Amino acid sequence: MGKYIMRRLLQIIPVLFIISFIVFCLVYVAGDPVALMLPEDASQEDILQLRESLGLNEPFYIQYFNYMVGLAQLDFGESFRYNTSALPIVLERLPATIELAVAAMIVAIMIAIPLGIWSATKKNSAIDVVATGGAVIWKAMPNFWLGIMLILIFSVMLGWFPVSGRGTWSHLILPAITLGTGIAAEMTRFIRSSMLEIMNQDYVRTARSKGLKEFFVIHKHAFRNALIPVVTITALQTSTVVGGTLITESVFSWPGLGQLLIQAVNTRDMAIVQASVFIIAFIVIAMNLLADILYKLLDPRITFR
Repeated sequence: MGKYIMRRLLQIIPVLFIISFIVFCLVYVAGDPVALMLPEDASQEDILQLRESLGLNEPFYIQYFNYMVGLAQLDFGESFRYNTSALPIVLERLPATIELAVAAMIVAIMIAIPLGIWSATKKNSAIDVVATGGAVIWKAMPNFWLGIMLILIFSVMLGWFPVSGRGTWSHLILPAITLGTGIAAEMTRFIRSSMLEIMNQDYVRTARSKGLKEFFVIHKHAFRNALIPVVTITALQTSTVVGGTLITESVFSWPGLGQLLIQAVNTRDMAIVQASVFIIAFIVIAMNLLADILYKLLDPRITFR
């Protein structure tokens, strides 16, 4: 297993290289940030001087080479908006995004696991129809619309929670529900499908024939063996969580990485954009590796070749 983890860690390098190249190309063609940095009445000489100081007058391949040299040293350049190195700014916002992502996953798991098990054990019943239908509807519901509705109902009308910002646990509830319910809808369907498949296995029928209570059959025998697909979808939802924070953080003015990235895109702050996408990509890759490790812990029969 150690060799497998080492190989996966080495595979991260070319993946991050490809991602960095794509991001650099997209930022390169997005436009000239000099136009946003200088006033409209700036002279052509000022524009050329600033472009030269930022290295934007160099050919594409030279700019990319300089970018890769800095990337090897974890130096993404200086943010012209904050007048400081980009990476510390991104890392400063990262804890807020992780806090929201973890809270959203907790909400998703608390909803999806009991609902998925209940739906599977009550197959084709009214509960199953409501749960699966509700999951489809909830999955199709846009995050920004749900967030706005939660703000109108629970913040403006009832006054139970703050409208926006970050500080206390009450600031976290509405953003976590907004982001977590969409993930729960996806996970509920996977848990239901996995449970239905496992419950038809011989060892589950054997457990029932021994006279074990249905609670122990479901939770000790069936659900534990159904966890591998659940771990898979949970790891795959990492990208959904990170992507969802971009919108959710904007709706609730949550001071995280998503809000920072959107502001950087709007102002063409290339250093912030590149550093943010690099960190997000690394988190997603690390979560996929963690899922592979959890497979082995859940089922010792799994071997890595």
